[in-house]
Amino acid sequence: MTTTLRPDGPEEAGVGGGRTQRWHIMVNGRRVGGLRTSAFARSGQYPGEISELEVAEADRRRGRATVAVLAAEEVLRYWGCARVQLVVPVGATVALRLAHTLGYTERMRNLGKELDLVPPLPAGVTDRPMTAEEYPAWQEAAVAGYRQDLLAAGLGPDEATARAEGDHRRALPVGLGTVGTVLRRLLDADGRVLGTIWVTLHQDRLPDGSPLAWVMLVEVAPEHRGRGHGRTLMHVAERECLRAGVRHLGLNVFRDNAVAIGLYESLGYRTTRHVLGKPLL
Repeated sequence: MTTTLRPDGPEEAGVGGGRTQRWHIMVNGRRVGGLRTSAFARSGQYPGEISELEVAEADRRRGRATVAVLAAEEVLRYWGCARVQLVVPVGATVALRLAHTLGYTERMRNLGKELDLVPPLPAGVTDRPMTAEEYPAWQEAAVAGYRQDLLAAGLGPDEATARAEGDHRRALPVGLGTVGTVLRRLLDADGRVLGTIWVTLHQDRLPDGSPLAWVMLVEVAPEHRGRGHGRTLMHVAERECLRAGVRHLGLNVFRDNAVAIGLYESLGYRTTRHVLGKPLL
């Protein structure tokens, strides 16, 4: 039997000038599942992505998903992608095993939480919006830090630079004036900056249509780490979401950042998706 991909409707424009396409997985003209391919730029500087993979129960364990993922990789190569990431929902153990078999390794995971009441800030600390004077230096440092994270996750230097700069440019097109952006600083009693939280209030929508906010960056000043300020910054993020009427908050965390994973789990965040990747040779 022959497993192929067939477009499920027209190709759509993706983020930042990229492209995305939903596909039917076909076996001898019969639909057995589907998946989506996305490319974040046509230049090859950004990874492609395979998501929304599903195969009918009667056709599982017959190699359909394996062939479909390999065919999707060929689509992304044709689109000019040098890397691919595969998004696997938590609990999809078969899909996760398939990804590992095909040479994917976990790069990061998504965590999420439904928000309720937020505890007050600890005594002796306050928070305020980032100022226009502070923004340029913060942005330069944030891009550099993100690039280092991407290098540690396995991206090459040029790809990491392009992605770090491009992601920040798209997320903050007009800086502090970007609609739906929260950039706040945590201060001690003497007004010293302890850390910064960056949240996008309308990153996505959940299946029921409710908005999903996203933590873009939690940053504690090096000299103030290990004192619980990361937890306080997350409380600030949750408070700002609830003020805006957003009750769901998500974030990315790199696989090797055990300290951050432990912090988020202690705050009630739970893994929602695994993000795995590999180069497209």
